[in-house]
Amino acid sequence: MKILVDIGHPAHVHFFKNAIWKLESEGHNVKITARDKEITTELLESYGFKYNNLGKNQKGLKNKAMGMIKTDLKLYKIAKDFNPEVLTGIHNPYIAHVSWFLRKPSLIFTDTEHAKLANVLTFPFSTAIYTPLCFKNNLGRKQIRYDGYHELSYLHPNYFKPNLSIIDELGIRKNELFTVIRFVAWDASHDRGNKGIDMENKRLIVKELEKYGRVLITSESKPPVEFEPYRIKLSPKKMHDLLYYASLYIGEGASMATESGILGTPSIYISSLIDTMGNFVELNHRYRLVYTYKDPNKALDKALELLQNSELKEEWKRKRECLLNDKIDVTKFIVDNIKKYSCALDG
Repeated sequence: MKILVDIGHPAHVHFFKNAIWKLESEGHNVKITARDKEITTELLESYGFKYNNLGKNQKGLKNKAMGMIKTDLKLYKIAKDFNPEVLTGIHNPYIAHVSWFLRKPSLIFTDTEHAKLANVLTFPFSTAIYTPLCFKNNLGRKQIRYDGYHELSYLHPNYFKPNLSIIDELGIRKNELFTVIRFVAWDASHDRGNKGIDMENKRLIVKELEKYGRVLITSESKPPVEFEPYRIKLSPKKMHDLLYYASLYIGEGASMATESGILGTPSIYISSLIDTMGNFVELNHRYRLVYTYKDPNKALDKALELLQNSELKEEWKRKRECLLNDKIDVTKFIVDNIKKYSCALDG
C-alpha cells in the first residue's frame, strides 16, 4: 500500500511520526512531502525521515494565493509519479486538491474550528474529515469524530517516555521550579484579527514568574533582545521532555498549551481564540488541566497562585490519569483508518 503524507507545520511531524513508523514496519510505502515552515524540515531530518521539500510558506494573502497554486502543482507531480492509494494531512488544502484531481481518497485531520479560509479551501475536496469528539463545529456527512486530541498521537504513554537528561542539559537544579513561556508570531491565515500577549504584559509575566524560579522562553519568531537570556536553545525533539518536567507552562501557543496539560504540567493558554476551540473548553472545564484566558493579567494571577501550591505537579498527574483513561490511542486510530480506506478500495 502507498500512502502520501504532507507536512505543513512542526506539530504535524509529531502527529504523523508514529503512524508512519507503524505503517512502514508493516511493509507499507509512505512518501512524505513537507513545506519549509519554522523547524519542520529540521524535525523531519532529526527523526531520519526522507521527504520532498515543497518550499517555504508564503506571507500575505496575495503571496499565499500564488504559493498555493505553485505548491498544488509540485504536489500533483509528486503524487502522480508516486501513485498513492491514500493521501493525508492536517487541515491540508494541497492534499485535498491533489487527491480530488487524481480521484484518490484524502483523509484530512483537523482540530481548529476557527480556520475558516482553510476550511473553505479544503473540506469540499476532502473524502473524510477527522475531528476530536469535542470539536465544536458540525462538518456534515464527511466528518468522523474520535475521542482524543491531536497531541495524543505522540504524547500517549504508548509512545512517549520522558527523558530526564534534559534537566542536566539546561543546568536546572533538582527540585528547582521553572516555567516555560511560549510566544507565537500570529501570522497564520487563521490568526488574522486575533491576538495574544502585548509587549508590556510579556515583560511583566517574565518579571513576576522569575521570582518563583527559572523562566525559559520559546518563541515562534525571534524575540526582542531583552528576552534573549531566557530563550531556550534546544533540539526540537527534546521540547516535550522539557514540558513534562516543567513546573508550569504559560503562553500563546495552543499546541504547547495542550501538550503541557496532557503531560501533567499545569498549563495556562492566553489568546483571544479560547472560546472557538472545543479542545480547550474540554481541557479546562472537564479535566482542569489547562486554564484559558483572554486577559494576560488574569492569566498571570493564576500562574502566581499555582506556583505557590507545593502539591501542584502531583495534582496534575492525577488529572492526567483521568484524561488518559477516557481517551483513545490516536496513532492506532490514524493507522486503522488509513488501512481501512485502502481495504475499501481493494474491495
